[in-house]
Amino acid sequence: MKISPVHCSIVPPHILSRLLRAEDPRHVAFARRTLETDAYERTRRRLTTVVGAPPVALPEGALADQPHRTVYDARHSTDLPGRRVLSEGSAHGEDATVNRAYEGLRATFEFYQEVYGRNSIDGNGLPLDATVHYGEGYCNAFWNGEQMVFGDGDRDVFLDFTIPIDVIGHELTHGVSQYTANLSYFGQPGALNESISDIFGSLIKQYALGQTVGEADWLIGAGLLGPHIAGMALRSMKAPGTAYDDVLLGRDPQPATMDDFVRTSRDNGGVHINSGIPNHAFYLVAEALGGHAWEKAGQIWYDVLTGGQLPQDALFSDFAKLTVVAAVARYGHGVESDATVNAWGQVGVLEGGKGVPTAHTPPGPPFGDEDDWDEE
Repeated sequence: MKISPVHCSIVPPHILSRLLRAEDPRHVAFARRTLETDAYERTRRRLTTVVGAPPVALPEGALADQPHRTVYDARHSTDLPGRRVLSEGSAHGEDATVNRAYEGLRATFEFYQEVYGRNSIDGNGLPLDATVHYGEGYCNAFWNGEQMVFGDGDRDVFLDFTIPIDVIGHELTHGVSQYTANLSYFGQPGALNESISDIFGSLIKQYALGQTVGEADWLIGAGLLGPHIAGMALRSMKAPGTAYDDVLLGRDPQPATMDDFVRTSRDNGGVHINSGIPNHAFYLVAEALGGHAWEKAGQIWYDVLTGGQLPQDALFSDFAKLTVVAAVARYGHGVESDATVNAWGQVGVLEGGKGVPTAHTPPGPPFGDEDDWDEE
């Protein structure tokens, strides 16, 4: 299978595009810089896809089953990877952003290894690199197919992007998807790609905190929004569409069911919007099963992601059917498979749902005002 890495960022483009209409010129400036930088990074990833990413080998003497982390400081440039500031085994320094990135890489490595027996992002001990202090007021974080990159935010609308551990887990999980199912990044496959990263990003946070399903907040990016923003996070898996409602950011547009599926040509076919539907399905499975969500619900999703049966152009219904098969294969016919079927039914993807789009459904009008969306 040919691996086609893509530029995957945590902040949806419709939020940044909305900020272009803000009254404060500072908000306009940082949003414009972030969108321009994201466009540049997408182009760079397309070039890498054509020529191929350079092979990465473990450093001499490194243990294959242990994390090998390196954190770099871009010092507010966009040159990657930047100056190396912290390597595996080194003591923490005084830069809290560097330390958080370093620990987030560890937490993600340990989650995949201890829960699912996966050796790093690629399954073969891939070194984990991260760059912090990227750009001037850069309001995003992304996986570029080879490493993690974190902006500092503008300290007003967005805070430091290393603060939420689920943001780190989300972006690194794009790497896991890249090396496994390699889902296309458009339409429903792209929304599945984003959803998988949200799901495992949340599970990484829950695992690090030892939380049960009932104790978890099921928010993506909690702690990232500034204190004056009316919102809790970027997305809510428990209640899609409720994460924020703010004069600057607008209202969270994520649907929870297929009844409200958004047809659009923007945001790669709404990948950050419609991901709310499979996100909510996972939450419903986890809620029904209780306990620790990574143990059963997460295992079912991981089995599908890594099982080799998921097509790159998978629709929600394709993924849903595979999760039912995976639940039966691992746990037999019982509460796990019943919870999985019921959850996908509640969000309208499996039988009983309404208006399930096909792979060739042409995009209709975009969500809301077209000015809220960026052009690819």
